[in-house]
Amino acid sequence: MLDPVDRPSAGLTVRCTRVLLSPWSRLSLLVLLLACAGTAVLVYEPQRFVSAGWPQLSGGAAVVLFAAAYGVCTAAFVPRPLLNLAAGALFGTQLGLPAAIAGTVLGAGIAFGLGRFLGQDALRPLLRGRWLTAADGQLSRHGFRSMMAVRLFPGIPFVAANYCAAVSKMGWPPFLLATGIGCVPNTAAYVIAGSEAGSPTSPAFLLAMGFIVLTGAGAGVLAWFKRHRLRAASPAPTEARVPEPVA
Repeated sequence: MLDPVDRPSAGLTVRCTRVLLSPWSRLSLLVLLLACAGTAVLVYEPQRFVSAGWPQLSGGAAVVLFAAAYGVCTAAFVPRPLLNLAAGALFGTQLGLPAAIAGTVLGAGIAFGLGRFLGQDALRPLLRGRWLTAADGQLSRHGFRSMMAVRLFPGIPFVAANYCAAVSKMGWPPFLLATGIGCVPNTAAYVIAGSEAGSPTSPAFLLAMGFIVLTGAGAGVLAWFKRHRLRAASPAPTEARVPEPVA
C-alpha cells in the first residue's frame, strides 16, 4: 500500500509516462530524429566515408560493413544512386550488387520501423481526403504488389515510400520482400555503371547508363501524364451563387 506522500509522485510519474508515450510525442521524436539525420548528412557527408572503403578490411567483412553503412546512410537520406555507384566501384558487380541490395533492405527496414512505431498512431487519423484514403487502402490491402510497383518506379523517392508504407497497415514481410526484389533492376544498373566507370566506352557501362536514362525519362513522362489525368479528373471549382433578391 502506497504512503499518502508517495501517491502524488506516483500519479505524476504515470502522467509523464503517458505524455512521453503518446502518439504526438512519438511523432515529435521521429521528426527530431529525421531532422538530426538530415543535418548530419549535410555536415559530415557520410557517403564519402562509405565510398572511400576500408583498407584494413577485405572480402566478406568489407562487404558486410559496407551493407550496414549503406543501410544507415539510406535511412539518413543519403541518395541511393551515390551508394550504388560506390558499391560497384569498390567491390565490382558480383559483390557490390548483393551489398547494395542488402543495404537497401536494411535501410528500408530502419525507416519502416521508425515510421511504424513512432509515427503511425499520430498520422493515421489524418489520412483524410480521396487520394490519401485511396493510397492508404492500396498499400494496406495489396501491400506486396503495391510496394513492388513503387520500387520498380524510379520516380518515387525511396525514403518517402518507406514512411508512407509505415503509416499504412502493410505488414513487415511484404514490405521487405517487395523492397528486396523490386530494387534489383535499378540498383544493378547503378552498380554496373560504378564498376565500369573506368571504361566509359564499354558495352556494360553504356547499357547500364542507357537503362538509367530510359527509366528516368519514362518515370518523368508517366508522372506528367498522371498529373494531367488527376487534374482533368478533379472537379472544377463551382462559382458562388448570389441569392436573388426577394420581390
